Amino acid sequence: METDLIISAINEIHKKADQALESKDFTAYTAIFTDDLSFTPFEKPTINKRDFTIDLKKYFSGAKAIQTSHYRIKSSVEHDIFIEKIARKSVILKPNLLIFSKKQTVQTEEIYHWKNVKGEWKVIALEIVLEEKY
Repeated sequence: METDLIISAINEIHKKADQALESKDFTAYTAIFTDDLSFTPFEKPTINKRDFTIDLKKYFSGAKAIQTSHYRIKSSVEHDIFIEKIARKSVILKPNLLIFSKKQTVQTEEIYHWKNVKGEWKVIALEIVLEEKY
């Protein structure tokens, strides 16, 4: 039963995070992560939250529009850490020349490590384990 409550709470956070991505709301999106976040991009070395936010600002500034959706593949709770693997599909419109746009689709599998910090679920680690762009 407790796992259902955790999943319900995290589903709401994912909804808000997806909305923040789509509206390119940097502050709202980064609010789901702890200050000591460990982020591992696909096939790249792990970085801290500071470097992650620098990359995220570049990502947002390089996109005209973002649409994203996800679903949970699996989840578990280990030592007060909620771990989930999700599949995400994002469609990004990027500027191309003056009035044209280039559409890019990115499909990822992401592993989130969540911890309840002062009554609020936050991401302490995020790893992109698969990424396909087309």
